[in-house]
Amino acid sequence: MLAIEVNELVKDYGKVRAVNGISFSVDEGEIFGLIGPNGAGKTTVLRIVSTLLQITDGSVKVFGYDVAEEPDQVRKLISYLPEDAGAYKNLTGIGYLRFIASFFGDNEKIDEIVNRGIKIANLGKRIYDKVENYSKGMVRRLLVARALMTEPKLAILDEPTSGLDVINAQEIRKIIQNTASQGTTVLLSSHNMLEVEFLCSRISLMNKGKLVEEGTPSELKEKYNAANIEEVFTKVVK
Repeated sequence: MLAIEVNELVKDYGKVRAVNGISFSVDEGEIFGLIGPNGAGKTTVLRIVSTLLQITDGSVKVFGYDVAEEPDQVRKLISYLPEDAGAYKNLTGIGYLRFIASFFGDNEKIDEIVNRGIKIANLGKRIYDKVENYSKGMVRRLLVARALMTEPKLAILDEPTSGLDVINAQEIRKIIQNTASQGTTVLLSSHNMLEVEFLCSRISLMNKGKLVEEGTPSELKEKYNAANIEEVFTKVVK
């Protein structure tokens, strides 16, 4: 089954066309990368798939549900982590996870979700500290845990390792891989091309609102005679 079906998607902001008739699909269980330079339209696409933005034209379906006509059904299946997401600084890490989990079930279910979040965040005893005392890497790990602890069918992750050091970024990549191995589909956007190449089974490259290339990392490297996806990116986006 297809996790995501995007068909001739258009999104206008007034007179500006941010997304210009793109189409792509994501298979259930895969990690799919949507990459491109700043202003390419990637985040707009992620927000549309997340039901946060209205579509100008075209259609998007998530596990068969139309995001425009059945947004409530879509929201039950997804989790979205924006690049600029933040956590409530006056809460402890575990308090924040419990607050988010409270939207997803009764006490027994909440405990199950929170325990999963604690394991994903892997912050040790610091999970009991206030978020205001966390480093940027710790906050990001908490946010990734928040996004994945509910076991969504589709996780939409915008720059999940943005601004993190190598060790923290590597930990989050492992978390994403492990989540996908357990059946969650991941739609990922990142400016880190090595990260994209490492994580994604397929990649779509956007530029100026359009899809300009798509394929597996190995297919794209072969097509452009490139050593890595970073080289492919620079050859395609000129």
